[in-house]
Amino acid sequence: MKPATWMIVASVASWLAATAVAGPVMGREMLAGMLGPLLVAVGTWEMADKTFRRRPERLTARMVTAFAAKMVFFGAYVTVMLLGLSLRPIPFVVSFTAYFVALHFAEALCLRRLFAADLRNFR
Repeated sequence: MKPATWMIVASVASWLAATAVAGPVMGREMLAGMLGPLLVAVGTWEMADKTFRRRPERLTARMVTAFAAKMVFFGAYVTVMLLGLSLRPIPFVVSFTAYFVALHFAEALCLRRLFAADLRNFR
């Protein structure tokens, strides 16, 4: 399975499990906390994978641009979720933080694996 598929499956499964434990009352906040980081992680991974396979010398510049775009997106996303949708802050922030960290860690592992495979082919 592709890394993006794994990220989606793991995120949805963990959200379902957390909703089963915490109850459906917090499910909405936890879902909102998951969706932003998940969409960004999948999008960033797909962009990085395609860029590395086609033009690896451009990956760093694209990742820096993606980082800047993510900062703007996440600031707006959190604002809209908390102020626009009036979600309860504690479950949303806990969920958002957990998925943000876990999905960025997953991206880092995928990038490491991609680079390692390239180094093996280089020798």
